[in-house]
Amino acid sequence: MQFAAALVAAAAEAEHEGNVMMTTWPFFLIAAVIFTLLALVTASYRNVSNRHADPVDLHAADGHPEHETGHGH
Repeated sequence: MQFAAALVAAAAEAEHEGNVMMTTWPFFLIAAVIFTLLALVTASYRNVSNRHADPVDLHAADGHPEHETGHGH
């Protein structure tokens, strides 16, 4: 029974009044910065496939069937 009483007393001491948001705003700020950085990294990969595509494949995709793509067939 002494352990339970000590636990209740410790919980009562640790309890404090105040604005929880004021103590947790740094976590929001850190999360916002991390998500913003991840969004910038994701946006930086836009159009990568077109930059590294084979010019022959791009030409064939434009509707020019006279140039077949593949292994020289």
